[in-house]
Amino acid sequence: QVQLVESGGGLVQPGGSLRRACAATGFDFSSYSMNWHRQAPGKERELVAAITRAGDSTIYADSVKGRFTMSRDNAEKIVHLQMNDVKPEDAAVYYCQAVNGLSKYWGQGTQVTVSS
Repeated sequence: QVQLVESGGGLVQPGGSLRRACAATGFDFSSYSMNWHRQAPGKERELVAAITRAGDSTIYADSVKGRFTMSRDNAEKIVHLQMNDVKPEDAAVYYCQAVNGLSKYWGQGTQVTVSS
C-alpha cells in the first residue's frame, strides 16, 4: 500500500524553526523525485521545494529560498523540510508529493501555524 506519512507540523513562532518529515512506504522511493507543496486558505497550492531522485539537486520557491532546506534519505525512504526563520506567510497546509512521470502520490497534508 502506497503511503506518504507526514509529521512535524504544528505551531511555530515567527522567526522560529520547524522540521517536517515525510516517510514513504509501498513504492520504489528512490525512483521518485519528491516535492513539498503548501496551500494557504484562499490561495492555490504552490510548490515550495523539490529534490531529485538521488538528492543531488534541489530547487526552492523564491519565497522560501535561503530559509528552507529540503533533503532526503533513500535508505530510510524519508524526506525532510527544514524550515528556518519562519514567517507568518509560511502558515499553510503542507503536502509532500512523490513524482515519477505520470505516477504521483500525495501525503495527507499537515498544518503549519505561525503565531506568537
